[in-house]
Amino acid sequence: MATLQFKGKSFVQNHHLAVEHHELIPVKSKSVLEKGGNCSLHDNLIIHGDNLKALKALLPTYAGKVKCIYIDPPYNTGNENWVYNDNVNSPMLKEWLGKVVDKEDLTRHEKWLCMMMPRLKLLRELLAEDGVIFVSIDDNEQHRLRMLMDEVFGEEKFVCQFLWQRRTSSSLDEKNISTDHEYVITYGKGDPVFLGKEKDYKNYSNPDNDPRGAWMHDNPTVGMTKEQRPNQFYDLVDPETGNIFPANPNRVWAWAPETMAKLISEKRIVFPKDSKKKPMFKRYKNDLKSNINPISSILISDVGLNSESTKLLQQIIPDKDFQYSKPLSLLKYILKHSVPNDSIILDSFAGSGTTAHAVLQLNKEDGGNRKFILIECEDYADTITAERVRRVIKKLTTESTKTTESKKKKKGSASESSSVHSVTSVVQPTFSYFELGKPITMENILQGKNMPTYAELARYVFYTATGEEFDERKIDEKKHYIGQTKKWDVYLFYKPDIEYLKQTALNLEDLEKLGKNYKKRRLIFAPTKYVEQDWLDEYGVDFSQLPFEIYRFAETK
Repeated sequence: MATLQFKGKSFVQNHHLAVEHHELIPVKSKSVLEKGGNCSLHDNLIIHGDNLKALKALLPTYAGKVKCIYIDPPYNTGNENWVYNDNVNSPMLKEWLGKVVDKEDLTRHEKWLCMMMPRLKLLRELLAEDGVIFVSIDDNEQHRLRMLMDEVFGEEKFVCQFLWQRRTSSSLDEKNISTDHEYVITYGKGDPVFLGKEKDYKNYSNPDNDPRGAWMHDNPTVGMTKEQRPNQFYDLVDPETGNIFPANPNRVWAWAPETMAKLISEKRIVFPKDSKKKPMFKRYKNDLKSNINPISSILISDVGLNSESTKLLQQIIPDKDFQYSKPLSLLKYILKHSVPNDSIILDSFAGSGTTAHAVLQLNKEDGGNRKFILIECEDYADTITAERVRRVIKKLTTESTKTTESKKKKKGSASESSSVHSVTSVVQPTFSYFELGKPITMENILQGKNMPTYAELARYVFYTATGEEFDERKIDEKKHYIGQTKKWDVYLFYKPDIEYLKQTALNLEDLEKLGKNYKKRRLIFAPTKYVEQDWLDEYGVDFSQLPFEIYRFAETK
């Protein structure tokens, strides 16, 4: 396989491993929650902060869980004013920090690749084995992106390069060519199978009460000439009327004479009374091998233009202007036909929040339970990204409430019985808003600076040591319990208090509370221990000292 070489690659190809784990700070005031509810990492999510750091922070909860990723990164046209901000340990890359990447920048393609590579690697870790990733791009970086994704995901994991029409109005160009299309490059982590499009059966009916069921008229010819298919070039005779239907030299019959005779005997060829018209073939619904049609790689009739997204966003948030947003129809089409309706969907270049809008709209339309995770680094994460989602939730909830009330009234008019209460009440969608916090570093813990919360350190040590999904809902801080894996029950002795850490140690009394009867060994994180190894063995304990030994068990997981 050909490999892509670019300046800075040697410094960024493993940079995703060096990115520090950051806290995720819940912001209840910016969230949409159930009455009395709290922010949760298992809710729909909107995260404000650097997407590389945010992706790393999501690993403990979502590694291998995301079924669909859609991203719309900078196209690197030279007009977008994006800035390279990854703090990579390289003098050359540090020179790039904070500088706008424009058309005059001779290293803009290298900077773009250095920005994309670690993000794609973390996205791959978050992707489920049967998951799929879609990346919007145009001609500026399409060819480099393909080679980069070949390297990160594997050339054999390429699925498709969708092409969609973003505009119809011509763009003046010195070459007199209007570039009206963009791409959506698609890869899988394993071998994803698209859902496809359900076939439309509206043309099927059974006007003659055929015992074989519903059928439709189909063309009994194929686009071949008599020279290409001489055995399929013959006159067709209606056995009942004797009417002759000559073959078309430019479009012969679809079958050889023997097969055609069999179809006629089975009454599957419908002859017209008027010999000037053409015979038709009866295609039965029951004969269809699948009720799914494949989706086309050319997205034109099913997907709107960029102008659609601009108008829609102005309707939702009239006082905000946002460029480069994708049409809602594009995201709905991709999500509807690619993954099941209970999938987790991630967008780490969230922009105006179109992905979340598509998820909410589809869930309303088909009763699905899709979940979205949005990451946006810019300051408009609250005022545009989250605000759009808030307003969409309000609108969809209002519409659903009106529909429910209408159903209740209809049931009530039909009967005054308790059946009125059988109409399902409206459940408002929710999302939890998080800010990216400070890094969790061992140095800070030792010095008592910027110490993480109990839940955040639990997420960090649990995932780092075990590599398995962390569920914060299982935390019992009083018992120091933070969850279980296939191998361990996991405990953490910690408070964000340096004096507590100086005084706390795992002792025999703690072991006696756990008891000697255990199905799984206990993995315990604590600042130190005052028990010998024999006692640990007797109580089935693997001890890990905070903060130094967190990584030791990762080698044996």
